[in-house]
Amino acid sequence: MQKALFLLLMLVATASSAATLYISDALTVPLRRGPTTGHRIINAALPSGTALEVLGEDKANGFTQVRTPNGTEGWVPTQYLTSQPVARDQLAAANKRIQSLEAQLQGVKSDFQETRGARSAAESRNNELDKQTKQLQSELAEIRRVSATSIAQYEENKQLKTQNQELHQQVTQLSSQVDQLERNTQLRWLMGGGVLVLLGLSLGAWIKSRPKRSTWA
Repeated sequence: MQKALFLLLMLVATASSAATLYISDALTVPLRRGPTTGHRIINAALPSGTALEVLGEDKANGFTQVRTPNGTEGWVPTQYLTSQPVARDQLAAANKRIQSLEAQLQGVKSDFQETRGARSAAESRNNELDKQTKQLQSELAEIRRVSATSIAQYEENKQLKTQNQELHQQVTQLSSQVDQLERNTQLRWLMGGGVLVLLGLSLGAWIKSRPKRSTWA
């Protein structure tokens, strides 16, 4: 009985690290050598929910330097990172917590039934069990509510991430077009300069080839 009470008093705390971020929902994110989309890709698809150790941040380019669980270091877009595990993992953790609480609740009820015959000696203990049972039921109801909220957030995040991917692709295409226009402009300037140089050389050669007039008339 004492062992059951001891187990009921134990609370499971979920440790969170300020130095850990996660790949957000429904995405695969490339890991790059440097903090721009022009750097070489090291890992083409880090899956959603991957825990990454933060090493640094380039706010100007919108990239964060990270280390993967297998020790690979690189850069990913900061917009795809979140300080909390994805809804899918939160839901899985909540379900495990629900199962644990339900098992504890059954144990409390079983112990309570066994001790009802000895009310005179265990009345105060039963009162404490009732209190703990109500507390567990309250925690269970709250976790179920949070789980339902996580599912709704997960579906909403899926839609937002899809839209974000589409916008990212459009930005990438526009960036490529801008780069091409800049290269074309530079090429035109180089060709124009080359033409001017050729004209100058041709004019100089023509002037040198003209017969010189004698100063003695």
